[in-house]
Amino acid sequence: MLGRAAHEVRAFFTAALLTPVERDHEEATPVRHRRRVVVGVTLVLGAVSLGLALAIQPGDPLFYPATLGVAALWTAGALASGRLYLGRAHTRGGRQSLAVVQGFLLGAALLAVFLAGAVVVGRVPVLREPVDSVLDHARYGSVAIVALITAINGVAEELFFRGAVYAALDRRWNVIGSTVLYALSTVFAGVPLLTFAAAALGLLTAQQRRVTGGVLGPIVSHLTWSLGMLFLLPTALTLGG
Repeated sequence: MLGRAAHEVRAFFTAALLTPVERDHEEATPVRHRRRVVVGVTLVLGAVSLGLALAIQPGDPLFYPATLGVAALWTAGALASGRLYLGRAHTRGGRQSLAVVQGFLLGAALLAVFLAGAVVVGRVPVLREPVDSVLDHARYGSVAIVALITAINGVAEELFFRGAVYAALDRRWNVIGSTVLYALSTVFAGVPLLTFAAAALGLLTAQQRRVTGGVLGPIVSHLTWSLGMLFLLPTALTLGG
């Protein structure tokens, strides 16, 4: 029984993160150059805007339009850079489908790892305090609105980083490069654990992008992880404290 379960888990992760689906998304050199220009400008503007948005005091109504503005920047940059793809996923029986189920399961797995880590972080004040400062936006504002904004930003980030940025980079660098740039975009927020989280999430979704050839799977994983963290992270930190 355990051997069968281990085989199924191994087969799932191989199909979801290691074996690419065949597709033809090659782009001409001028198109790639245009992507890179758009991506470069958007990346600088978006990173600075994100840092400014997260620096707003919890409870300040300006936080909502500021974060929506960041999402608008990522989305505009993604759409202006060129064509984006939804992608396809491997399924049992050798067929292909949209990567919704895979995305959800991968996002849930990453969420479980982070919640377990949050129990430890909750016991270390120097690590917990910056995380609490980010969560204060949900505590002192409308949780429903914060959840909606979290979802909108998650979609926008995937369109840009796993859509535009990934496609703009050379094939040998697009997984690592898009992950590093995504993590660096959070540096201005001044929360090291947020940058670490971005690196972990970015690596997972970049691998999905490599396998599926599109942004749908990464979007589903991102939303599963980010919304789960929004609602469950405070409880995990409390358990640790």
